[in-house]
Amino acid sequence: MFPASSSHSSSSLQRGKAFSVVLAIEIWERFGYYGMQAVLTVFMVQNLHMLDKDVNLMLGAFAVLAYSLPIVGGIIGDYYLGTRPTLVIGACGLTLGYALLAISLQQRAFFLPALALIALSNGLFKPNAGNLVRRVYSGDDTALDAAFTLYYMSINVGSVISMILLPWVQSHWGPAIAFGGCASGLLVGLSYYIWRASWLNPFAPAQLLQKKSKFLFFCLFIFLLVALWSLSVLVLAKPSIAQLGVIAAGVALAILSVYLLRCVKSFEKPGLILTYILCLQTVAYQIFFQQMQTSLTLFALRAVSGQFKIGSIYLFTLSAGQFYALNPFWIMVFSPIAAYFYHRWAKNDKDIALFYKILAGYVMVGAGFLLWWLSAKHATGLVSPWVMVAGYGCVSFGEILTVGLGLSIIARYAPVRMSAILMGALYMLWGIGMYVGSLVANGAAIASVPHQQVVAGLYAPLFGHLVLGAVILCAVIVLLLPFMRILDKKHNELRLRTEKTA
Repeated sequence: MFPASSSHSSSSLQRGKAFSVVLAIEIWERFGYYGMQAVLTVFMVQNLHMLDKDVNLMLGAFAVLAYSLPIVGGIIGDYYLGTRPTLVIGACGLTLGYALLAISLQQRAFFLPALALIALSNGLFKPNAGNLVRRVYSGDDTALDAAFTLYYMSINVGSVISMILLPWVQSHWGPAIAFGGCASGLLVGLSYYIWRASWLNPFAPAQLLQKKSKFLFFCLFIFLLVALWSLSVLVLAKPSIAQLGVIAAGVALAILSVYLLRCVKSFEKPGLILTYILCLQTVAYQIFFQQMQTSLTLFALRAVSGQFKIGSIYLFTLSAGQFYALNPFWIMVFSPIAAYFYHRWAKNDKDIALFYKILAGYVMVGAGFLLWWLSAKHATGLVSPWVMVAGYGCVSFGEILTVGLGLSIIARYAPVRMSAILMGALYMLWGIGMYVGSLVANGAAIASVPHQQVVAGLYAPLFGHLVLGAVILCAVIVLLLPFMRILDKKHNELRLRTEKTA
């Protein structure tokens, strides 16, 4: 009995050490990625002197790439290089991409190649980091749930710190130093990963082209990366190509959805149809989410006071990019609360259906943009920063109830054998939603900044349209509720019947 206990303790210790390696590089990778995002919009407008409409379209194209390329990274990690080498290559590419951004102010020609390299490297890193966590805790579902919870929290910790720190660095020492901070942070995480890589060996041995013709496959791999990077540069440089790519991706996803529906057994169809409906509903949130990096950041830059006060007492100041950090901050605040109530309701057999949660999420999103619309419409000077805090709180809580349930939708309703491809399709769909969000943000694109007293009002029509969009979306969900309840009931009945006869 004692040896078994000792063996179990040793195994837990090994897993903990291996997980700490993945956690460390993930924290620093998210530090760099979200720090870059918090700095990027202001950098493009103020330093590169790009027009709002061009900034919005480029950020939309970048979002599509960042959410689509992880599919490629997952295939490379699973079938060709192995999880760990692919992750390291992705981390190195991200570090180089941030470094190129740091010098793009002096050498403008590096800007688009840097962004393309970051999007591609993110695609290599993102799926393989999560896959390492799964491998470390394979066979222990309880520990796996806890590990992924901590893993998700690490994303928010890294992003909050960088989104507060690096815009401050940008405003005091310039964007080059801020982007350099992104690269330096990831270099720290990468160094620790390489130093402690042996801790991962018992769970995920390093692989590199497990094929007979290793040299040939390596050459093909390099060619593939260069081709994808070149294509990404082209997508970022040419809005028309980005639009064609988004349309092609949408058509491909539509064809895939029809194909999967034809492949499933009759008892699986209600669940799959409900999966499609709910996933489409979560995609709509990305249109609102994309405003955070586009219209809301520019609104904060031009029309919002950064000075926080209570009465006449000064507290602190936030720059335009730092307001973006309110999103992960509120996610960290609300996630444990939501998880607590989900668990409590489930324990008492009073769990609320996913479609009701999504409906409540869009009510919160509408409330946040209503707050911004009223403040922009009636502003006579700079808008209070507390309005941004409250608005981000509403929209972020809406995120937990919509996008935050994306994984749960597929896990609950989709056939298990299709979950991986559906998750990849969902990420691509979210990227398309972000691109549409950038097009929507152009409704408040400003060619030249007018007098300070009227600039806030220029964002009011956009925020008003987004409020109306949230109201229409809620109405559509309400109209679909009877149909979704029928599908949910059929899915549960057919699943129970199948389990009994199995």
